[in-house]
Amino acid sequence: MRMRPTLSWSPTEDLPPATTDLEPVTDALGAGRVLVLSGAGISTESGIPDYRGEGGSLSRHTPMTYQDFTASAQARRRYWARSHLGWRTFGRALPNAGHRAVAAFGRQGLLSGVITQNVDGLHQAAGSEDAVELHGSLDRVVCLSCGTLGSRRELALRLEEANPGFWPVAAAINPDGDADLTDEQVGDFRVVPCTVCGGILKPDVVFFGEAVPPRRVEHCRELVAAASSLLVLGSSLTVMSGLRFVRQAAQAGVPVLIVNRDPTRGDRHAVTRVALPLGTALTAVADRLGVAVDDAAAPRETAVEGD
Repeated sequence: MRMRPTLSWSPTEDLPPATTDLEPVTDALGAGRVLVLSGAGISTESGIPDYRGEGGSLSRHTPMTYQDFTASAQARRRYWARSHLGWRTFGRALPNAGHRAVAAFGRQGLLSGVITQNVDGLHQAAGSEDAVELHGSLDRVVCLSCGTLGSRRELALRLEEANPGFWPVAAAINPDGDADLTDEQVGDFRVVPCTVCGGILKPDVVFFGEAVPPRRVEHCRELVAAASSLLVLGSSLTVMSGLRFVRQAAQAGVPVLIVNRDPTRGDRHAVTRVALPLGTALTAVADRLGVAVDDAAAPRETAVEGD
């Protein structure tokens, strides 16, 4: 029997209580060399739901796994139909105050780096140009046969041409960029192949059940080792891909600070967990430090022409 990836976590021990005191976060950022590790919670204020918070998508939606995607043509048809529809909304999302504050901290020289578990590109859109995309980006697609990388925008245009009139109404959009559709709504959606070799196209993201590339993991470990503190923003740390960096930091004596509304799997390693909305918290910290945060960004050019 194939094992399913870990999608949920519940506390099995008494965890340190949360606080609303931002002083430890302010002090850490004021000292500099802070490494940010962000999760889906930082993008909820941009209209992208998280996985596990209140109303999180896992309550109604099981993300596609790498094993299912590669094994089944029907699974790929269902994925691409849902993802194509979701992209029309997902690709228009704008950075929120939390993303903009992180970018401002970086410009001020207070950060040693940013690692994001998100695939939405919003840190980069806000100005965090060197953010490490731990799980990849929905902006790109990759051929599983020849390895060619392509533009998601170009793929969206090809899918529009192959599926004229495909305009179902989705029940919801999910943090992995796809939309909730029934099998009837998916229908006979046509998937297009790689233009180079005719192979299977996949978004250039790490699916559940798929390993993060080892070189990327090693780079992140180096960032953790060089940081003065690790600031976790909007992540439950349920999956090991992010939790391992918290454990590494704690074992090395690097202080871990977490800003997340709900308890996390890393709380016992943290010196504090601040239970406040991220936009509010990070804007307040920026004000205390005298760091100017940019106004809302202009729309991104990721949606399909004519949408």
